Amino acid sequence: MTISTLVLALGLVLIFEGLVFVLAPRRIEELLRSFAALSVETRRLIGLIALAIGGILITLAKVIAA
Repeated sequence: MTISTLVLALGLVLIFEGLVFVLAPRRIEELLRSFAALSVETRRLIGLIALAIGGILITLAKVIAA
């Protein structure tokens, strides 16, 4: 993995995050309130699942590019 790949990945994350805030700012507020109501363990599980899916997607992208 090169530094340009990391910069590209960070740029893509920021674009998608920015789009959510531009297109649905009220929905984000509702979502944050919903997350605040969840237990810490549930939030950790959601984070772990997101981490696993991200890792799978990265691995899949590397396999496709090879």
